[in-house]
Amino acid sequence: MGTSAHTAGTSSTARTYLSQNDAIMWTVESDPLLRSTIVGVVTLDGTPDWERLVARVDHVTRMVPELRERVVPVPLHPTTWRWEPDPEFDLSAHLRRVAAPSPATMREVLDIARDSAQHGFDRTRPLWEFILVEGLADGTAALVMKAHHVVTDGIGAVQLAIHLFDLESEPSMRGTTPSREGEVAGAPSVRGLVAEAREVIAHDLDGAVHLVRAALPSIVPNLLQFVRDPLHTVVETVRTAQSIGRTVAPVTHTLSPVMVDRHRHTRFETIEIPLDDLRRAAGAARGTLNDGFLAGITGGLRRYHEANGAEVEDLRVAMLVSLRTSADDAGGNHVTVMRFTVPVGVPDAEERIRRLHDIGRRIRQERSLAHTEAIAGFLNLMPNGVIGSMLKHIDFLASNVPGVPVPLYLEGVRVRRYVPFGPTAGSAFNVTLMTYDGMCCIGVNIDTAAVTDVALFVRCLREGFEEVLSLAE
Repeated sequence: MGTSAHTAGTSSTARTYLSQNDAIMWTVESDPLLRSTIVGVVTLDGTPDWERLVARVDHVTRMVPELRERVVPVPLHPTTWRWEPDPEFDLSAHLRRVAAPSPATMREVLDIARDSAQHGFDRTRPLWEFILVEGLADGTAALVMKAHHVVTDGIGAVQLAIHLFDLESEPSMRGTTPSREGEVAGAPSVRGLVAEAREVIAHDLDGAVHLVRAALPSIVPNLLQFVRDPLHTVVETVRTAQSIGRTVAPVTHTLSPVMVDRHRHTRFETIEIPLDDLRRAAGAARGTLNDGFLAGITGGLRRYHEANGAEVEDLRVAMLVSLRTSADDAGGNHVTVMRFTVPVGVPDAEERIRRLHDIGRRIRQERSLAHTEAIAGFLNLMPNGVIGSMLKHIDFLASNVPGVPVPLYLEGVRVRRYVPFGPTAGSAFNVTLMTYDGMCCIGVNIDTAAVTDVALFVRCLREGFEEVLSLAE
């Protein structure tokens, strides 16, 4: 959610602190159901050399500062957290290898990834972990990559992956590793309260100045517009307020009569679809890849509810909307979350795609998107229980991440698939799509209290996507 404090604003002070949106994700995790852990499961054609992999990851942590930083509280400022280098950074605490348990199939890899996600993070360390799973039955291996959402969003994870992986089978020559000794030494573990207070004041002032700078260019034109056409100006202001109201409106119940319960136990499942097939099918209904993606999910949900003797017309989804620009650094969190209802009871896939396309266009035009950080600041003033209750009544989460269109290699070993898994964050399930080398790699993170028949649910999802793909014929 929101813009990362690593890149928000223009001053070094602003980049030091968690943004308001990130602060929400950080604080609501007092409830384990609301953890914001993202996982990538990379399947490999073979097993990379361990020593070379350790050297590669060490190099990446020196190239990407976020990977050696931890989140620390700011004294006397209970709603503010800052990033600072971990003076005791230990790579072995973040990178390890395990032997795949019998029968050493993809199922065991997914279970290892699921267990890793459920365990959360040691908050005294940088917020990421890698696990190399060796000894799969077919002679291959897998890399499980786990990170907290405040470290990076989906697109940022793809950008960070470029540092870890190669675009050719022969590992590229790595450049000189930048020294971080001065950076670590410059971040003592104990700070004087006076120095901390000065930095916090500077942070708050910087945020205020940033808001003023953002608003100032529109103040004079709006005043002139009000003088010339006061009725139009009032109408526009009301529309903006209504958009913000839709964004923060409380959610008190799930729309699904079936996926109601929630608990901490989850299951990871995967679906693969050729990218061109899904794009062509969505295009046949004059929709986008994202419209086809959501149409497949909603088609599966209709089938699952019918199989459970329930009929639903609409369900509520929370979907990530990227705010990332070309000026943003790799890593960091540059997304916001928009809630809206999607048609589930429409049996015709083409009609669902058309409706979803109209909904998506409306969401991208929501005026509240320009005010996400201010909205998050308001929500941060609310008790965590209020925000958590809203999140637990979302029916499902979905995310569509553009990935890498060509093959990747890890120390000479080709990457077969790159499957993402997003957090359920209190919802019934999360479906995340990432494109890789001509495939749509779809990871499904399922709360097994909400979805009691996982096999049926996954089968219904597959049938929903097959229904959409039939449009390409």
